[in-house]
Amino acid sequence: MNFQQLRSVRETVRCGFNLTEVANVLHTSQPGVSRQIRELEEELGIELFVRAGKRLTGLTDPGGHVLPIIERMLLDSSNLRKAGEEFVSRQSGLLSIAATHSQARYALPTAVQEFRNHFPNVTLHLHQGSPAQVAEMLLSGEADVGIATEALTQYDELLALPCYPWTHSVIVPPGHPLLDAPLTLETLTQYPLITYDNGFTGRTRINEAFAQRQLVPHIAISAMDADVIKTYVELGMGVGIVASIAYEAERDLALRAIDAGQLFGINLTKLGVRRGSYLRGYVYAFIESFAPTLNRSVVEQALTGTAASIDYVI
Repeated sequence: MNFQQLRSVRETVRCGFNLTEVANVLHTSQPGVSRQIRELEEELGIELFVRAGKRLTGLTDPGGHVLPIIERMLLDSSNLRKAGEEFVSRQSGLLSIAATHSQARYALPTAVQEFRNHFPNVTLHLHQGSPAQVAEMLLSGEADVGIATEALTQYDELLALPCYPWTHSVIVPPGHPLLDAPLTLETLTQYPLITYDNGFTGRTRINEAFAQRQLVPHIAISAMDADVIKTYVELGMGVGIVASIAYEAERDLALRAIDAGQLFGINLTKLGVRRGSYLRGYVYAFIESFAPTLNRSVVEQALTGTAASIDYVI
């Protein structure tokens, strides 16, 4: 048994049983992948995959039982390597952060700048994606830390820790009628709205607020990031709803913001890490830089399950 065999099984599942994709991921050949899987099956004495001719179509029952063990073995291997690196080179390495656009653009810069000042020899990789993609990057090991408002709590393999609360703002051009009247959900239904795609940046709360009042908003345009939303609001194509942190008065001179916290409630940004993963010292330092309440002791206790539940008091 070797790690290449284990990786071949894991990537086969991740790639939807497409061995050509698996070979590309592992930088090998398709026959090589098939051989690794067969050799492992022979050693274990079980078939891991359902086959239709030469094609793999799914996991067998034994395969489904063995897969979590393979995942843990590969995670432990990665942890062992990181632990060694920790003692060989404490101040250098790689930190991979996955975040949604809003977090990467508006929430992360200060923490990233502070981290770079303290750890200039650590290479930072910043990945952007949807909340679900952020979670997948954590699960696959592509990212050490993930930051998003939605999705991270939906995976048992991830630990999602509360960072900071935020609300939405309604944005309009100067002179817009909404600036001179009380802001209500009923009033917003009179305008075409421009806001986030479903699953992004608190869109769930926006949908719930209208649904609770049995109102149907006119979502004219939806987008993944606030910069796009603001652009179309500036063009007069509708009223925008964005995260409050995305409105910067000194930069967004052609826009005005109205706090909408009373309409859509309070959202909570979360920071996620994979349970069971080894976090190097500089990863803990970055986490605390981004969310000062999440110091190393708090995170370690949460990872080991020895801490009480961590709630952000709003």
